[in-house]
Amino acid sequence: MSELFHHHPEAGAPTTPSRFARLRQWALGILVFVVAAFGLALLLLPVPQAKAQGKGELRIGYQKSASLFVLQKAQGSLEKKLAPLGFGVKWVEFPAGPQLLEGLNVGAVDVGYVGEAPPIFAQAAGAQFVYFGFDPAAPRAEAILVTKDSPIKSVADLKGKKVALNKGSNVHYLLVKQLEKHSLKITDIQPVYLAPADGRAAFESRNVDAWVIWDPFQAAAEKATGARVLADGTGGVVNNYQYYLGARKFVSQNPKVIEALFEDSVSQGIWLKKNLRQAAELIAPLQGLPVDVVELALQRYEFNFKPITPAVAADQQKIADTFFDLKLIPKAIRISEAVVVSQP
Repeated sequence: MSELFHHHPEAGAPTTPSRFARLRQWALGILVFVVAAFGLALLLLPVPQAKAQGKGELRIGYQKSASLFVLQKAQGSLEKKLAPLGFGVKWVEFPAGPQLLEGLNVGAVDVGYVGEAPPIFAQAAGAQFVYFGFDPAAPRAEAILVTKDSPIKSVADLKGKKVALNKGSNVHYLLVKQLEKHSLKITDIQPVYLAPADGRAAFESRNVDAWVIWDPFQAAAEKATGARVLADGTGGVVNNYQYYLGARKFVSQNPKVIEALFEDSVSQGIWLKKNLRQAAELIAPLQGLPVDVVELALQRYEFNFKPITPAVAADQQKIADTFFDLKLIPKAIRISEAVVVSQP
């Protein structure tokens, strides 16, 4: 039987494999092919865990009035800063602070930048976030305005007068503190609660006697109508801090990303303050405002990102307590529960 598959060695011809040997070689070939194909398939399959660790995205909530973020977005500076960390940047625009806070609460963004009032209302409504940084006081960047020919010369003259303001905003607190300084209460005036655009219309048509507003709307009114600053936050009346907020989990799990945001905001803020006109020319078309208006507003803000300190948190607590006393928020809140604090 073997003669059917073998030549005798002495015939000088090569040996022909047996049926078993050929079957074994065929089986081994199939096995090698399967293993190789399986290995290739593994290489081609996505690996979610490795991808998540190697590539991420910082989603930033911003408003057009947030001049520094507008500049950073235009310059692409933060994208360059985060690239070595494997992070990209997604800019998500919101019309105002309250909507931005809602976006942060529902997980649409990871960090945001707002004034003093929106986080207080959001925390009172149960939103989950943390304060992790702030820009220094800018007391001149919000003010009580009167028309250039108004007979009103002092905050005390507002008694019985109609005053337009955005309810529950930073300027609500400014108005309360300025009235207190002049021995008046909010009940001594006639508050007219209007959004900025409607407030300006009422102010220009003289349907109100004064308007409490913040930059850049304040600067726009001054430049366009010659509006006069009756009083602002200077003299220790209010600080008007701006805050960096973040989703608690994101901030705690991505310290290097937060550090990169910190460093880029500081460096861009320094450049902005040293190059006000150039910065205004970059920012103005993105905000839809004249360059001179943006430049005036930029002069009144301080852009120097710092970690939250106990003193700053205590100042924010005073605003929260005031809003609770005025029944603007439904319950008392503790700012310390939502703060990542740095020692002074």
